[in-house]
Amino acid sequence: MEPFTAAERALLAPHFTDLDGPVFALVNLPETVKGALFARYSRYPGTLRRLYLDEFAGSAGDAGAGFDGAEGERAAQLYDRIFLGYGDDSVAQLGGAHIACEWVSNVLTKILQRPRPAAYLEQSTRYIAYDQPMPGGGYRYYRDPTLGPEYVRAMDELFAIYSAALPRVAAWVDASFPGDPSPARTRAVTAKALDLLRGLLPAASLSHMGIYASGQTYEQLILHLLAHPLPEARRYGALILDAVKAVMPSFVARVERPDRGGEWIEHLRARDEAADRWVARLGLGGGPQAGDDAAGPSVRLLHVDGDVEALLAALLFEAAGTSEEETRLRLAALSGDERARLLGDLVGERRNRRHRPGRGFEALRYRFEIVSDYGAFRDLQRHRMLTVQWQRLGPHLGAGVPEEVDAAGCGDEYRRALELSRAEWERLAGDGREREALYALCLGYRIRFVLDLNAREAMQLIELRSGREGHPSYRAVAHEMHRQIGLVHPEVAAAMTYVDRDDEPRLERILAEMRTDAKRAARS
Repeated sequence: MEPFTAAERALLAPHFTDLDGPVFALVNLPETVKGALFARYSRYPGTLRRLYLDEFAGSAGDAGAGFDGAEGERAAQLYDRIFLGYGDDSVAQLGGAHIACEWVSNVLTKILQRPRPAAYLEQSTRYIAYDQPMPGGGYRYYRDPTLGPEYVRAMDELFAIYSAALPRVAAWVDASFPGDPSPARTRAVTAKALDLLRGLLPAASLSHMGIYASGQTYEQLILHLLAHPLPEARRYGALILDAVKAVMPSFVARVERPDRGGEWIEHLRARDEAADRWVARLGLGGGPQAGDDAAGPSVRLLHVDGDVEALLAALLFEAAGTSEEETRLRLAALSGDERARLLGDLVGERRNRRHRPGRGFEALRYRFEIVSDYGAFRDLQRHRMLTVQWQRLGPHLGAGVPEEVDAAGCGDEYRRALELSRAEWERLAGDGREREALYALCLGYRIRFVLDLNAREAMQLIELRSGREGHPSYRAVAHEMHRQIGLVHPEVAAAMTYVDRDDEPRLERILAEMRTDAKRAARS
């Protein structure tokens, strides 16, 4: 234990949760100061609390209670030297910020969620009804006067169809799934009705999103937003920059420098323009192709890396004391039954889906090409530990109408909404605004995307997204991914013991809502 004087303890107390033990948290400090402390920590011979007293406490006010401005002078100087001068980007991982982005379109939410090392929370179309006007009036969709009055009329009509259908579909759900009245059942009925109708909502529908990320991640996100061809993306890039500057300005100091961020933005724009040129030259554009509308949703396993021998060797690697090559030689001598027992032992007894096997499962990799409705894509795209790439949303892959919506008597209006949506997309695209035209497309339209993931992440995604409480459209994708993995690696598919294949019609959320009510009752 390091001794501190009474005066030193008074300086430390507002900012360290424990002044005596070896483990403590930093509190009540600007993010820049916290990051600078850790950056300096790596080359300082003493403890973090002593470092604070020696080099940072002088920037604080009385008794270390506050700092002069948003960040201490010492911290700002340290970042200027290490981050800007030396280009040590890892320093920008040492501080983070919570940023809220409100009234963003569903188009922009996907762009905001592209960086992997960040945490996101987005409003769900499963719990939020879009039939109510915004505080300032009007339905909740992205507006831009340059898109024209035709766009406004089309969006208003889409939301009017959605609003009229919602009580009718909810009444059908309520009558089709009888049960005792309860708050849990009411919530489940509402959730299913919202699920069935979310395909009517256009990609212009507005949402709110919370982000927590490091300074490095924010810098990359802001640069990509500022380089993006969509005006909405560029606007929010500037707004996020202002928000981060208010919390940890040194972390994003390079963004506004012409020789740093300026060149970076131009590089990103040039790269995108080059891709567009080559797509045009090779005839790979997103125009309609024969059979597109009729193709429907699909899941294709494009490529597989690794085999079961590689999986077993990787699972044993950390416990072994030999080379992986030697491990493979020993494994080759095992019988099929012995290999099966070995894999079963290494996977272990999984008592819930969060009990996943070790990193050896990352030795296998799968690349899937998927065509699904945009709503399902939104949920699958949120997974962090995989590579996801998607093409521009268009109407050419078609859209489907849920059978339940037809049964509820709203199918014709649903189809009319899809046609209104498509017509507005065609108008905007015909005016040379194809990137902005996707605002007009309903979430029920399909999109083509790729998920490239290892077997460990595949287990997490498939078991989570196949759950009976999930939306039917992404459940279908998860089930098909599991089936195709089983064709090439049956042992891996068999290890995914929490895949829910039950397809009985149900109120998907009823079990979760009942559990929620039970927990509330237990707490009270």
